Amino acid sequence: MQEPYSREGNNPSSHSGSFWEREVLREVLLASYKEQRSARIWRNIWRVIGVILFLMFIASLFGDDTDAVQSSGEHTAVIDLKGEIGNELDDQVEMLRTGMEAVYNNPNAKAIIIRANSPGGSPVVSNIAFNEIRRMKSEHKDIPVYVVAEDMCASGCYYIAAAADKIYADPSSVVGSIGVIGGGFDATGLMDKIGIKRRLKIAGSNKGMGDPFSPETPAQTQIWEKMLTDIHKEFIKSVKLGRGKRLKDQQYSDVFSGRIYTGSEAKEVGLIDDFGSVYSVARDVVKAPELVNYTPEEDFGKMLGRHLSAEMETKVKEKLSKIW
Repeated sequence: MQEPYSREGNNPSSHSGSFWEREVLREVLLASYKEQRSARIWRNIWRVIGVILFLMFIASLFGDDTDAVQSSGEHTAVIDLKGEIGNELDDQVEMLRTGMEAVYNNPNAKAIIIRANSPGGSPVVSNIAFNEIRRMKSEHKDIPVYVVAEDMCASGCYYIAAAADKIYADPSSVVGSIGVIGGGFDATGLMDKIGIKRRLKIAGSNKGMGDPFSPETPAQTQIWEKMLTDIHKEFIKSVKLGRGKRLKDQQYSDVFSGRIYTGSEAKEVGLIDDFGSVYSVARDVVKAPELVNYTPEEDFGKMLGRHLSAEMETKVKEKLSKIW
């Protein structure tokens, strides 16, 4: 008779038990590794945060650069206005307000030049900036405010520029675009062709207005036109208020049509006062050729907060995409 399998290595049940033990050991070691890795990551994160806080503390000891600006002799202050007006990254109104307040606190500043290079943007932000500049000008009448357009000062940027005492530009600058635009797409014809129906649930007949997959009613078209017209009227009113009799809108009927002008054309129409750069205006108009930039620099805390906010938004979107 053959002897039964007595060796552990030849016993199937023994193989199974040994495999199970190895798997358990593997899982335990893997869990321990993950825990250690997680602890190491968080330890590094806290180290980075500690370094950031330390650097912010050191920076706070040195303060801002106001004293350095105060020590300058007679000069022309420069504040930069650039990029899209009202975008999510910059608060142009706060930047202009903060910069102008710093200028007014410095007796050595003889004038303010807003160096503009922007295609425009939000009419609301532009209107707020326009009114704030005029208010601050009225409180400090001894400090003139000039705008110097570089490559472009159009639409919302020109809205803001109209608040200045004078506007200068290069003959090749792009200026104007006094108009309002709004638009979208109508995909209803395409949907009909491929046989897709839109199931949009709304409460309020105009709640879905602007949806590219739903037809626009005549009433909604009128609503859009009235909205744009009202905003355009406010734009025109502000430009007329700022430019006054210098604007030749009676002679040039297309000034408020939304068209753009070169600097040379803009001077003829009265949209700008003369040609010039920040250097020529400081030298020849203000008579203080030294330029000091008062554009507020975004502090590290705000930059970090915005970065973390963007990271959080990305993570939330990723989670939601998985849920839906």
